Parts: sequence; structure tokens; C-alpha cells
Amino acid sequence: METIAFMKLFTCPNCQKTLYFRNLICSCGTEVSYDPAQERFLTGVATCSNRADISCNWRATENGYCQSCNMTEIIPDTFRLKNIALWADAETAKRWVLANLGRWGWFTASDAGTRPRFHLLSEKTRRGSEHIIMGHDDGLITINVTEADPAQRAKRREELSERLRTMTAHFRHEIAHFLFVRLSESPAFLAAFRELFGDETTDYGEALDRHYKNGAPANYEINHVTRYASSHPHEDWAETVAHMLHLTDIVDSASATGLDKDGVPARGYDAYRETEGEALILQAVELGLALNHVNRSMGLQDLYPFVISANVRSKLIFAHRHVSSALAGEPARQKPRRFGIF
Repeated sequence: METIAFMKLFTCPNCQKTLYFRNLICSCGTEVSYDPAQERFLTGVATCSNRADISCNWRATENGYCQSCNMTEIIPDTFRLKNIALWADAETAKRWVLANLGRWGWFTASDAGTRPRFHLLSEKTRRGSEHIIMGHDDGLITINVTEADPAQRAKRREELSERLRTMTAHFRHEIAHFLFVRLSESPAFLAAFRELFGDETTDYGEALDRHYKNGAPANYEINHVTRYASSHPHEDWAETVAHMLHLTDIVDSASATGLDKDGVPARGYDAYRETEGEALILQAVELGLALNHVNRSMGLQDLYPFVISANVRSKLIFAHRHVSSALAGEPARQKPRRFGIF
């Protein structure tokens, strides 16, 4: 199934050894549960009711399910046993993305806004095969858990000529659509968005039909981070936000594990407290180039196989500014950083 990156590292409350985000038990034998509100592992607390079925390692809320599982309204048909493993991997990716966004305050106790709802569906059910369309519709996010199967995901990545296709990326993309709905409550955001991304009120269905018929325009990379981003302003936003989250997590994971390029990022650097989108992107690109080289040494695809143009960089900075500071205002500025040559 999908390999999960590092993000923050944690410590066991019993022995202080390192714990990783998806751990259920420490090597010392202590059972642990992750508390997203405190961003740490605890012992002796109520565990999510889905712990036994899908290895959910988050702390339970009042109704017995964790913050993340509570957002899932429909699970895949567990009559087919393979769907349980696919559901488990999809929920792991969802918890990862929610934990990232929670560091900016999204969907936490301090966030008074609405939450997304999730339908996690499989193409294989007791009734036979079903066609699942992933997407966002008025706060409801549908995810096809069939793509938690790495063979299926690789097949579709080739069929759709996509350079990156992961469950984590799917959740980031679809949640980005939901974030747009929340942010667009501000007329100032909408005006600035339209100036940079275009008019999102243009016919969405016609735009997608045109995209699938004709493909992306020539030299789409000048203005769009991916081919799909060129199809419509809504998709441009969702792809841009997803990539902003990818890049933030690359820097955050590097900092957590002590990985740096010419001293960047500095030890203890918190990518989620960075106020300057340009500084964050520069660090991520430098790290991405280095990690691409490492992946190639193992015959693997590039970790981040994209070139960021000046126009795309402006969109990434816009997305970072609005998503990272929408709930809590501008976070505290960190100490100056030393950058290499970019």
C-alpha cells in the first residue's frame, strides 16, 4: 500500500523513544494513541472504535470515534475483505492531511467553521462493480479507495499521464476545493483569486469536456502546476493548494529528521509557522531536487517531478498566504534563515 513520509517525529510517553505518525504501539510495548489537539502520543486514553478494524491510532472523541473517522459518513463495502485494507490506507492518508492542516488551525476546536464530509467508496461491492467519481460537492468529498492499491494507482497514473498520483495527493486536492468554499466567504479573497486564477464561475462541465477532448494547452507549464490545473480555475486552485501542501510537508519532514541542504532547513524549523511563502517554496524546491537525485539512485520516480514557473510560484505563494493564515492571523515570524543558491 501507500508509503507514508515522515512529517513530524514524536516520542513515546513511556520510554521517550521515537514514534512515527501511524504507530499503534512503541517498541517498548506501550500502546499509544495520537491526540491531534495536542499533536502528541498519549497512553491510557480512549481509543478510536476503528482501531481494531483499520489500525486507526487516533484518540477517541465523545462518541467513540476519532476526529478524522467522525468525518467519514460512508465506508467501502466491507463484504469484500480487500476493501478493509483499502479503507485503512485511505483513512491513514486522510489523517495525515488533516493533521497537516490542523497545524494551521483547520478543523480544530478553535475552528468554528464547517467540516468536510467524506464518502470512501470502492469500485468492488457485493452488488458488482461500480463507477466511482472522485470529487467535491458542497462539502461532500468522495474518494475512490480502489486507488489505495498501488498496482491500480500506477496503472491509472500511466493512463492519465500524471506525474504524481497518491492517496495523500487525492485528499489534499479534494480538501482544497472545500477550503475554497470556506475562504470564498470573504469578498476580498474572491477578488484576489479571480485576478490570479481567473473567473471560477465559467461553466465547469464545458471546461472539463474541452480539457478531456483537447488536452492541456501548449506550454501549460508557464501558468499551471499540472496539466489538469489548466482545465478550470477551480482545478487550478485545487492543484495549486495540493502542491503547496506537498512542498510544505517536504520541508517539515526534512526538518523533523535532520535532513538539510547546505543548512536549510535549520534544525527545529517549523514549516507550518513560516509566514513567507517564497522562503518556504525555495527551501522545498532545493530539497526536492536533492531528493529526486536520491530516488534516481534507487531506480525510483522523482519525489517531486515538477518545474515551478514564476507564474506558478505566485499562485503557490497566494495559496500559502490564505490557507496558512485564514484562521489564526499571521503566525509568529521565525528567526531569519540562511538559504543556499536557488
